[in-house]
Amino acid sequence: MSRTPDKPVTARSQFAVMGTIGYDVITHEGGEGNSGVGGILYQAAGLCGLGLEVALFANVGEEYVAEVRAITEHWPTCHTEGVRVAPGPGNRVFLHYPARGERVEVLRSHVPPLEAQRIVDGLSGFRMLISVINSGFDIELAAWRRIVDAAACPIWFDVHSLSLTQVVGETRHYRPLLEWPDWVAGVTYLQANVKEVAAMLGDPEGLPGREELLGFGRTAIGLGVKSVFLTMGKDGAMVLTPMGARRLGCREQGRVVDTTGCGDIFCAGAAAMLAAGAAPEEAAAFGIELASESVGVAGVLNAYALIKIRTFHA
Repeated sequence: MSRTPDKPVTARSQFAVMGTIGYDVITHEGGEGNSGVGGILYQAAGLCGLGLEVALFANVGEEYVAEVRAITEHWPTCHTEGVRVAPGPGNRVFLHYPARGERVEVLRSHVPPLEAQRIVDGLSGFRMLISVINSGFDIELAAWRRIVDAAACPIWFDVHSLSLTQVVGETRHYRPLLEWPDWVAGVTYLQANVKEVAAMLGDPEGLPGREELLGFGRTAIGLGVKSVFLTMGKDGAMVLTPMGARRLGCREQGRVVDTTGCGDIFCAGAAAMLAAGAAPEEAAAFGIELASESVGVAGVLNAYALIKIRTFHA
């Protein structure tokens, strides 16, 4: 990954995925754990595993470049022209999954935010732009608004770490995210989990009920969003559209190895279906199916291999 493209964006590229490529150090209550690069590589793993062309727009710390290249060079439909090397420490995250309750997240370091102009310059011809706030430091609001205004394709926006306290070196917590309409206005598809919705509703310690979720969906749709996808972990997802709401369950899972990136794989599956013309509910069902399978493996390489094999046998 350098100023010279490793795999250039081509006219066949279908999805632009922007965010951060980071390094996750993951531990579980039982002492098991794993580590490796992640961030938007999870969405790329899902989309590339499905055989779709993907162009990445991200900053990556120089210490992780070799590992990122070693992975993406084996994904023939992944294009890395939009990846830039950031000097100094990369985006490094420590994630701990306790036996019960929310995972504990500590951001040790992060890369500089993305520049709007290079995203805008590279957006021509895509079927969809997927934007994920991986760290909360990925892009500034003014730059994001420029990208939204310039995009000629549908936009999928995942709130994710935007709802966390913007701190480095200490445990992050959900925070009130009352400015969320400024980020969401004009996007086509919105992804959030229930805790992130609680943060956007101004009560990060609460757990919104059905009526609050429906009210949130109506507000988002009033901002121009066509479909809201609320992920609920093992309980599936809820899809909110101008036509109403539908709850989709999750099939019984096998052995759970690692849930990191589960929402990202959901995004990849749902976005792929939407781009192919599927209805939001059908797209979400496919996303849930892929995510349910992905929890049985750890890391982006294994996620890609799992989806590739699945697609081959489908």
